[in-house]
Amino acid sequence: MKEPLSVVIITKNEEREIEECLKSVGWADEIVVVDSGSDDDTVEIAGRFAGVVESRPFRGFTDQKQYATDRAKGPWILNIDADERVTPELRDEIEAVIASDETCDGYTVPRLTWYAGAFVRHAWFPDRKLRLFRKDRGRWTGRAVHEGVRVTGAAGELRNPLLHYSFRSISDHLHTIDRFTDFGADDLASNGRGRSSWNLVIRPPATFIKMYVIRKGFLDGWRGLVIALLSSCHTMVKYAKARRLLEQPGRDEGTSG
Repeated sequence: MKEPLSVVIITKNEEREIEECLKSVGWADEIVVVDSGSDDDTVEIAGRFAGVVESRPFRGFTDQKQYATDRAKGPWILNIDADERVTPELRDEIEAVIASDETCDGYTVPRLTWYAGAFVRHAWFPDRKLRLFRKDRGRWTGRAVHEGVRVTGAAGELRNPLLHYSFRSISDHLHTIDRFTDFGADDLASNGRGRSSWNLVIRPPATFIKMYVIRKGFLDGWRGLVIALLSSCHTMVKYAKARRLLEQPGRDEGTSG
């Protein structure tokens, strides 16, 4: 017998994406949306589909996602972002594992990312994230970025991908770089890391090689090349911003990595 499933989503200014996201999980037993001060129609749209819609100040991705998880009533949690979609195939797979007697405490899901008109099947794939888990066996961990769920028991793998519409244009990618390098730089500086100029010399080309060669981004055509170049830029900007933060008066010296 299938146990109840709660879907949890955090939002801010997602009126462009949230409706299709919520429609893709309308089959769930409960939908919880926690918004952090949207000034568009996100909350109004969410209210048409979600049983729980709350507004709460943003204190970091880990804190916000844990709060949304705590608000859910179901024993199983599926966390997705507003720009993600659950396909019918993934739905069937999720329902099968939660109805099974041999379930793990959590499951990773591959993500297939849409980039400027097409899905990217190499540079950013499979990009597995642990998104389905037992509420009493999982907890969100991490700092401002790179948050994730840690489960106390075994984690399995789902086969069908979550569709990720994060970059409908190259401009979306550039906007994301500016936003997320702020978070990443603050994490680095808070740990005293990022002071060495070698980070600006070595890490960006290493990122390019990883994305374009090791992950075979070249098979994604011009999109793979752009992704590798902008991912390299992301790395450079993050470390440059961290270096700038560490130069500010009052910052702890920390380490020099």
